[in-house]
Amino acid sequence: MNTGIYKHLQPFELESGQQLHELEVAYHTYGKLNPAKDNVVWVCHAFTANSDVLDWWKGLFGEKDYFNPEEHFIVCANMLGSAYGASGPLSIDPATGQPYYLSFPQVTVRDMIKTQQLLAKHLGVEVIHTLIGGSLGGQQAMEWAIIEPDFIKNLIIIAANARHSPWGIAFNESQRLAIAADDTFNSNTPKGGSKGLKAARAMALLSYRGYKTYGIRQQEDNDNATDNYKASSYQNYQGDKLVNRFNAYSYWYLSKSMDSHNVGRNRGSIDKALAMIKARTLVIGIKSDLLFPIEEQQYLFRHIPKSAYSEFDSYYGHDGFLIETEALTNIITSFFKTDVKGKIIQLQQTA
Repeated sequence: MNTGIYKHLQPFELESGQQLHELEVAYHTYGKLNPAKDNVVWVCHAFTANSDVLDWWKGLFGEKDYFNPEEHFIVCANMLGSAYGASGPLSIDPATGQPYYLSFPQVTVRDMIKTQQLLAKHLGVEVIHTLIGGSLGGQQAMEWAIIEPDFIKNLIIIAANARHSPWGIAFNESQRLAIAADDTFNSNTPKGGSKGLKAARAMALLSYRGYKTYGIRQQEDNDNATDNYKASSYQNYQGDKLVNRFNAYSYWYLSKSMDSHNVGRNRGSIDKALAMIKARTLVIGIKSDLLFPIEEQQYLFRHIPKSAYSEFDSYYGHDGFLIETEALTNIITSFFKTDVKGKIIQLQQTA
């Protein structure tokens, strides 16, 4: 494993036309680029994850897993705006010598991919064999496959969509309202908005999991309980857990980046944009996903030219893409054994 920070010491122009004076992108690599330079597996990570993919996607990425450093040159970059080494709201603004906080410019999913394109060039990557991402990571991967169709040979999109839905935007806005209700969010301190962030994370969990998940994992054993419920403790625990590793400002900006996702923007239409993808594509949906319902993945399947589709069930809901790695491995293995040749092939897999 190698870790690094790519520094782009020139103005970086965002989709909005605003600029960052300079740019940093933290990243991890595993394995080595082979002589043919055709063994690159690039991971676009999800909302509050980091670039250490072998840590948070165990079972799919690891020494003995499907994507392993012995065979592949695995790269994962921290997304723009995040809290794990990429330029973001807690980075120092060279113009002021102070962290940006809420003066950090709004970034989009396309801006995130622009930073990863710079890193790919820096690392000597000439082609990506497999580009994979789930949720916000899947939105990023999709954008990259549209922006550079010939650069991506195989694309795996899990639990993502072509345009973030009103439902998803409403969830994110509700979380931002919770953060903004914390008076410390405007204090311009690294821990500003922490109580709001805790509440926001608790809200998010309701979209990541679902009724069945809570019914199984947080059910009360005592019929006489009138307070201090397991579900209540769980929400508090998960909120505190995120506050201890993240910050409210990055959460705020990344949620807005997710909302910005629309592959059709300035491309004529969503359908025209998806038709630009040349990569051999696998789209995977989770039947129990409340945040990104399978109808959204089925839409991608119908409109990406060389695509295959699979879905599986999980009582973890949306979070199943991080947990059900055995199901994902089986689906991906089947996909790479299938000769698409421009045809649409439907795969079936049930966890």
